Amino acid sequence: MTLPNLTDTIVALATPPGTGAIAVIRLAGPDAIALTDRIFRGKILANQHSHTAHFGRLEDTQGRVVDEVLATVFHAPRSYTGDDAVEISCHGSPYIQQAIIELCLSQGARMAQPGEFTLRAFLNGKLDLSQAEAVADLVASQSEAAHAVALRQLRGGFKNEIARLRAELIHFASLVELELDFSEEDVEFADRTELKLLVEKIRAYTQSLLHTFQLGNALKTGVATVIAGRPNAGKSTLLNALLNEERAIVSEIAGTTRDTIEEVLNINGVQFRLIDTAGIREAQDQIEAIGVQRTMEKIEQAAIVVYLWDVTAMTLAEVYADLERLKPPLLVVCNKLDKNPYFKTEWLLEPDAPEVHPYLQSDPPAQNTVGLTAAQVIPISAKNEQNIGFLKEKLFELAIGSGINLEGTIVTNARHFAALKSADEALADVLAGLDSGITGDFIALDIRRALNFLGEITGEIGVEDLLGNIFGKFCIGK
Repeated sequence: MTLPNLTDTIVALATPPGTGAIAVIRLAGPDAIALTDRIFRGKILANQHSHTAHFGRLEDTQGRVVDEVLATVFHAPRSYTGDDAVEISCHGSPYIQQAIIELCLSQGARMAQPGEFTLRAFLNGKLDLSQAEAVADLVASQSEAAHAVALRQLRGGFKNEIARLRAELIHFASLVELELDFSEEDVEFADRTELKLLVEKIRAYTQSLLHTFQLGNALKTGVATVIAGRPNAGKSTLLNALLNEERAIVSEIAGTTRDTIEEVLNINGVQFRLIDTAGIREAQDQIEAIGVQRTMEKIEQAAIVVYLWDVTAMTLAEVYADLERLKPPLLVVCNKLDKNPYFKTEWLLEPDAPEVHPYLQSDPPAQNTVGLTAAQVIPISAKNEQNIGFLKEKLFELAIGSGINLEGTIVTNARHFAALKSADEALADVLAGLDSGITGDFIALDIRRALNFLGEITGEIGVEDLLGNIFGKFCIGK
């Protein structure tokens, strides 16, 4: 990547394009305040304190008023980018927005490249890479949970954890590196037992972070939840009940849904992308066949599968035949209790029990071939919205799990996940080397690899940390 010229003054629209009550145009760079003073009629902004807002008007080179605006001044380094900066709040007409940007360009500014304000914040040390990426996640967040995770990362939660891991590794890496300088004297500065315990502790933590990625990605993009089942099981009725609106067409005619329908449901701040699918059965025509094929594709891609079946129209053997085609994690929802209130969920768990009602039995008797548990089985009436609240609770529990703390550090970024995975592999090599008794230079090489992969997350890559630690703590040759 070729870095843009950081001595330029850049300008861009900071609010979404289009018509609104107000718009904000941001300038940043060494000439941002002086440039604005050339077109702003009001107080001289260069003489004003940082973080102050001033009313005035903008005039073009012919002295014509473009708009009455509010200019907010930020003196370096106390700005988002670390440069001098001005944010111009103007009326939200697209014509006015464009006129002001063109006026700034005529005074020597250039258009900012995509993400350049945040890039400058990183290069000027205002944010690390993980925080810079959190800015984009925060802007894109569409649920309370996604917002909370991005905000925690922006405030340095992930950065601080990575910094702590690197600091502990750097200390031992410095000692191992120091041993190499005294290799002829056969001295050992780094206690191998302590180093092994440290690496094991760091690996345990990196692996716990790796385990949060599936949840983090779900919080960021939404939990893909497929509603699957045979035609006329009530899938569209269930979708409508979960959304509390008439989103899907409901009919007694089997095969009404021929394509997937997607809607978003927010449960306790977590977004679920509900996908209503065509019924699982032998297709009656080519169009329905395409719908069934798409159903199976969606099931393969889903984070959660909700299998819905009609307790008045299927045998338990048919239910288990369908379940064998699905993938976990899944919930088995027994629908239409309004038509059969005597149905017992225990029959589904033990389908070969003699007390199972005759209409559910088959020859030979069904078998619990997928290890279905009571926690996965939910009886409902989608038509009467019976037990829908409980189903939502189960969906949330299945998506979030009981072993992950939403208040802790959660990995949401694929780049961070890949870097952590590589760091974990390097640490595994360190442990293998310690167990086999290899020389310190190879151990140091593996520790460096781990440090570099951890440093990729925050943008702190290099050997300066090691050099600073060695010369800062040891007085060699003095």
